Amino acid sequence: MAHDYSTSPEALRRLSETQFRVTQEGGTEPAFRNKYWDNHEPGIYVDVVSGQPLFSSTDKYDSGTGWPSFTKPIGRGTVRSVTDSSYGMVRTEVRSTGADSHLGHLFGDGPADRGGERYCMNSAALRFVPVAELEAQGYGEYLALFTPDTNGEVENS
Repeated sequence: MAHDYSTSPEALRRLSETQFRVTQEGGTEPAFRNKYWDNHEPGIYVDVVSGQPLFSSTDKYDSGTGWPSFTKPIGRGTVRSVTDSSYGMVRTEVRSTGADSHLGHLFGDGPADRGGERYCMNSAALRFVPVAELEAQGYGEYLALFTPDTNGEVENS
């Protein structure tokens, strides 16, 4: 089933001031003072505006930067990169393909053994969906990314 992950006026009205500033105005939230930088729970991260799946905890790692960092997106075509020359720097901005939300930036200093990329995202652009809620929230197809351990607990594959 195809999903429409575009934005809507209703979705934008539901955003907090910080979520709006980050996703719609290209803002950045403070390092180490954001919701998901230190989240280690298994699940997926979706666009806070549209609900589009973007990243999996299976690809999340501690980059030491204070923002949630991932080695790759959850699938092809979920994010796009654009050149960002704001603040006197040239960086690669990462945006969601559905709602065109600003998510963060892409850097080439990620773990070499996992491709070398660091998707440095803003927590305010994301909504976390724990594994236990994937099916109920319509993301059951992503359960295959996670495997139950011997105690029946779900962990990152």
